[in-house]
Amino acid sequence: MATLVFDIETAGEEFEAMDATTREALTRWIEKTSAGEEEYAIKLADLKEGLGFSPYTGEIVALGIYDVEKKRGVVYFQDPTGKEREEAMEDITLKPASEKEMLAQFWEGARHYDTFVSFNGRAFDAPFMNIRSAVHRIRPSVDLLSNRYLPLQREVAHVDLLDQLTFYGAVWKGKPSLHLACRAFGIRSPKGDGMKGEDVTRLFREGRGKDIARYNAGDLYATRDLYEVWCTYLRR
Repeated sequence: MATLVFDIETAGEEFEAMDATTREALTRWIEKTSAGEEEYAIKLADLKEGLGFSPYTGEIVALGIYDVEKKRGVVYFQDPTGKEREEAMEDITLKPASEKEMLAQFWEGARHYDTFVSFNGRAFDAPFMNIRSAVHRIRPSVDLLSNRYLPLQREVAHVDLLDQLTFYGAVWKGKPSLHLACRAFGIRSPKGDGMKGEDVTRLFREGRGKDIARYNAGDLYATRDLYEVWCTYLRR
């Protein structure tokens, strides 16, 4: 078995830089549902902050992979400054790359794995990667979205730990975040250093691509460790 953990970080476009038609399409529902100017302003701010969570208004600024058996990984990251260089970080290497380059590298390497591991990857990472790949006219080499349930998956297995650790939503009181899952199992959380996914767009605009890459590496380690817990104590 060859197992690959993967995770992405995304950043949104500048709302003010979008064309008028796009801005109107994005804000039409806000105008219809807002009771006044104050509510409109709050909803507009939320919309702007969330542009990075859609592949139609955002892009991948870091893509991390970790080979569980070989115990090494890579985080590809966009560098807005153009000054960053490759850097070794324990068993993960940080490498500057464009979005197109990182996706091409991922899908080429994916051919050599039969098991993929993510946290909420079925609902976010994999669909986002598929759409952004198509934007760059890159065809995914494996199907990470064939079926939600592991026994029914074709071609390769995609272990989404959010599904597995909640038994496909059976756990009462909703879905845990990666931080909460790590907290429960005594695993170091990358969120413990103060950075969150919501911060990525701002950090990217500040030119802090390598900081985003380091944060992504923390997500890879946390997901790897959660996967080991699941394999040892919960997998059937």
